[in-house]
Amino acid sequence: MTNEFSVSSFDQTKLFAKKDIPLNPKAVVLVVHGLCEHLGRYNYFTQRLFENDFAVYRFDHRGHGRSEGNRVFYQDFNEILDDVNAMAELAKEENPGLPIFVFGHSMGGFAVTNYGIKYPDKVSGIITSGALTRNNFGIGSDLPPSLPLDTYFPNELGAGVCSDARVVEAYANDPLVEKQVSAGLFYSLFNGVSWGTDNSSSFKYPVLILHGANDGIVSEKDSRDFFGDIASSDKSLIIYPHLFHEILNESVKDEIISDIIRWISKRI
Repeated sequence: MTNEFSVSSFDQTKLFAKKDIPLNPKAVVLVVHGLCEHLGRYNYFTQRLFENDFAVYRFDHRGHGRSEGNRVFYQDFNEILDDVNAMAELAKEENPGLPIFVFGHSMGGFAVTNYGIKYPDKVSGIITSGALTRNNFGIGSDLPPSLPLDTYFPNELGAGVCSDARVVEAYANDPLVEKQVSAGLFYSLFNGVSWGTDNSSSFKYPVLILHGANDGIVSEKDSRDFFGDIASSDKSLIIYPHLFHEILNESVKDEIISDIIRWISKRI
């Protein structure tokens, strides 16, 4: 049964969260969503994990969904890493002895990879999907460097999220999908990508890196570069042919979720 709750993060910002705990969980998966979206877009993924006896924790990023915070805004990229850490610590505290795995999509992938650099030896493994780790596409690179942080731009991700038109339509009509993005968030992400690139040799977690070959939002080269740069001895990379950005919403999502479940199961 899904339990809704809120978590006070490192600076007391309240993050809206959900947890689904099976009767006899064998591991915990913390799901970290992407830019402008919210935890509800991972209901199907959560259901599949739950059916395979994984406990699932999810939260809305600050300034997203039903969490507190200025809308789609970060002052500093460390805020998103420290929010992930607050959730991971809660999951560990509530599930003593169980392995904890952290999954992040897109900006959530940015968050969990940099979390893995900043917070070593905290969890059992990390999984990424379409993770923004290098910005090979130069997202936002035409932004002037000195805009007021509270300048907002339209969210133009929609058409590129998935090859399934129904997913694109649902994204556009979802009232919890944010319609604007702040300059402050972009600047924070750029700084975080640079920091992550400079420090990627400190990433040593077991990691499964997943990306769609036809991702038009975050280049699959981000994932290949990250894979090559990190120091993990246990690392796997899968680039799925033809898939767009949200691989967990593509028609072959069950195969991808099975890949994730199989990877986790071998490490518990």
